[in-house]
Amino acid sequence: MGKAERWNRYWDRKSATYDAEMGVWDRRLFGDSREWACGQATGEVLEVAVGTGLNLSWYPDGVTLTGLDLSSGMLELARSRAGDLGRAVTLRQGSAHELPFAEAAFDTVVCTFGLCAIPDPATAVGEMARVLRPGGRLILVDHVAGSSFVVRAAQWLVELASVPLAGEHFRRRPLKLVEALGLPIERRERFKLGLVERLVARKAG
Repeated sequence: MGKAERWNRYWDRKSATYDAEMGVWDRRLFGDSREWACGQATGEVLEVAVGTGLNLSWYPDGVTLTGLDLSSGMLELARSRAGDLGRAVTLRQGSAHELPFAEAAFDTVVCTFGLCAIPDPATAVGEMARVLRPGGRLILVDHVAGSSFVVRAAQWLVELASVPLAGEHFRRRPLKLVEALGLPIERRERFKLGLVERLVARKAG
C-alpha cells in the first residue's frame, strides 16, 4: 500500500469523529478563525484540505467555490453538508502536493488547519501559489509553534506520538513557507500563546 493510499484510509476513518473533535478546538482555541479566513475570500476560490466542509457556511454568497481533499470519506461528508446548506461547491479528490488545476486558476486559495498534517507543507504552499492568479490572495490559518520555549517543549513531546500515529505536527510555521516564496504578507495575526496564526498573502500582479 502506498503512502497516499494509507493516509487516505486514515482520514476516511477519522472522518467519523472529525467534526466533534474540531468543534472542541474551535471553541477552545481557534475562535472565529474560520469566519475570518472565509470572509475574505473573493471570486474563484479553492479550499485545500476542505475536509468535511466545516468552512462552507462562512463563505460569501458571491464566490465560486472548489474544495479539494485527499480523503473520499471526508469529501462525502462535505458533499452532504453542502447540500444541507444549499451551497454550490465543486468537490474533488486529490493531493495538496500536486493540485489538479491549471496555473493561475483561482482568485483566492484558502487552507485552514490543513498544513499541520500535509506531509510536505512547502510543496503544498508552492502549489497554492502556483494556482493563484496575479494579485490573488492566499489565506492560511493553522496551529503553530508556540511563542514560549515551555510551550514549544510541550508541543515537541506531543509530536512524539502525534507525528507517527497521525502525521499531525504542532511546531510548523506556514508563515515562513509563504515568506520563502516571496509573497508579500498583507495581514497576520497570532494569539493564544502564539499557538494560532492566521495570515493573508498576495501574489504579485
